[in-house]
Parts: sequence; C-alpha cells; structure tokens
Amino acid sequence: MTVINKLNDGINRQLCVAPMMDWTDRHCRYFHRLLAPSALLFTEMVTADAICHSEDTERFLAHNVAERPLVLQVGGSKPEKLHKAIKLANKFGFSEFNLNVGCPSNRVQSGQFGACLMLEPEIVLECLMAMKEATNKPISVKCRIGVDDMDVNSGLDNFVQKVSKSGISIFYIHARKALLSGLSPKENRTIPPLNHERVLRLAFENPEKTIILNGGLKNKVEIISKQSKFHGVMLGRAAYKTPFILAELHSNATGKPLIKKCTIARKMADYADNVIEQGGNLHQITRHMLGLFNGESGAKYWRRQLGEIARLQPRNSDLIRETAALCRSKALRKVA
Repeated sequence: MTVINKLNDGINRQLCVAPMMDWTDRHCRYFHRLLAPSALLFTEMVTADAICHSEDTERFLAHNVAERPLVLQVGGSKPEKLHKAIKLANKFGFSEFNLNVGCPSNRVQSGQFGACLMLEPEIVLECLMAMKEATNKPISVKCRIGVDDMDVNSGLDNFVQKVSKSGISIFYIHARKALLSGLSPKENRTIPPLNHERVLRLAFENPEKTIILNGGLKNKVEIISKQSKFHGVMLGRAAYKTPFILAELHSNATGKPLIKKCTIARKMADYADNVIEQGGNLHQITRHMLGLFNGESGAKYWRRQLGEIARLQPRNSDLIRETAALCRSKALRKVA
C-alpha cells in the first residue's frame, strides 16, 4: 500500500521533528533547522491555560524566524480556552496549530488532555472546531493508535471519523498504544509494540486525509522507505539523539550536498554568541548538540566538552568551534 494523495496547503510534511517536552525548545529547533532546512519543526507542548493566563505570552510563543515553518502544539480540553490561546498565538507566525491527543503522562491526564482524550472524541471535535474558528492556519491532531483497552482497528477508525467532522484532515500518529496506568511516559515510548501497518492501513483507507507516521523510526533506509508510503514521517528520539540523520534525510529529499558537521558547529557557535549576549548561557544550547558527532572517533570528547565543560564555561562559545575542529582532526587522522 502506498499513499499518494497530497494536501495542497504549501506545507512540506515529508520530514517532521516531533514535539518533545524539555527537548525541542527554541535552541534545539534552531539547531535542527540548520541540519534540515526542509523539515517541519514542532514546539514543545504548551498548555492553553499557560497561554491564556500568562502575563507574558512571548515567554511561551516567541521564537526565531529561522525556525519556521514551525508548528505550535497546544494541550487542553476546554474549547473556549483553546480558541483564546490560538487567537493569541496567531500573531507569532506559526504555520500550523496542533492539538496534543497523544501524551500519556500523569500530569497531562490530571489536566484531562493528552492521550486520554482519545476516549473522548466528542470533546476533541469541539476543541478542534474552536481552534479552527480562531485562525486561518491549518489545524492538526497528534495522537496514538489507541489507549488502554481501545481496539486499534475500530477504536482508531471511530476516533478519526468523529473528529474529522470538524473539517480537519491532518493526523500525526504515533504507532503505539498509550497505556495510561502502569507505565511511565518513557515506558510508553518503548514498551507498547509498534504497529506501522495499522497507520498505513488508516492512510490507505482515508486518502483524503494527510497521515504522518511517528514512532520507532531511526534507520535512514527505513525512514526513506516510509516517506514513500505516507504523506510524511515524524522523528522524535532519533532526531534528538542522532541529529545528523536530519541532514542526511534533507540531502536525500532535495538532492542538495550534505552539510558538513563542522559547518553546523560554527553556525551554532555564532548563534551562541547572540544568545549569550542577550543573557543566555552556553549549556542551554550545547545540551541539544551532544549527538552531532555520534559514530565518529571524536564523539566521546565532543559530548564531554559540550556537556560537562560547557556548564563550567557558560560564556565561551569558542568551546564549540575548538571542539569541532579537534573532532574533525581526529576524523581525518582516522581516515588517513
């Protein structure tokens, strides 16, 4: 089965980077954008309450224009709050707004949103309709293939059919169930078995919908294969732990030369100069870059310098430049 229908809204979803709490902040997104100019990036989830009640909405919504195209993921289950949140977010230049119906954490469940909403499609429908009324940008859903005892066949079909009455047609689907009791969020990303075929069948049976596959994708060859079968793929841990895969996938998709790791490092050092000048510190940036040289002879040294030493030298952006140069030297000596 192959999905060939494309949504004509001007957004390229062939390669997406998943929203990840505590990971995909603005510094991480800047890094990922350098690696893959064609990727669609997502913010961390921001709750509608946080946006609506904050005296400083920029704290949650401001970002570097270089991160765009950028999707704001919101969490919530109150239509009126979501409507207000999207209204407030409209002026910040996001390309799309996404409703979180996939996070399994206890904190999210206690707020009555995230994956538990898959059991309440009528509420999701109301939320999506409220979000649509607040913007002319695309609205989408990120969900699982099911939760707890929900049947992954009839249950997922029923959920998608009901929430689609809102007029939304874009679904980012993590191909695992979410088990809401007994498993931690981390365990929910690994223990429930992957079922890519279920997501593919959903896409094949609903050609009018845009279905993006998420979950367990880490091998470049497999990812490229999945890109040809779906409207796109969404990478989470693979993008964060082995970030250079984003550059490789971008190069494969566009035919453009593969950017060099040292070039990325230099550009991030320049970025760090600006962040530090504005009151930030080096480790806020380098903590997202630890996997850049994975698989190379200088990888361990790179991780130590940008992890441990960056904490001790919070204003020394040259640490990135010098460490990258040494890693490149180690790689060249190994080749020789």
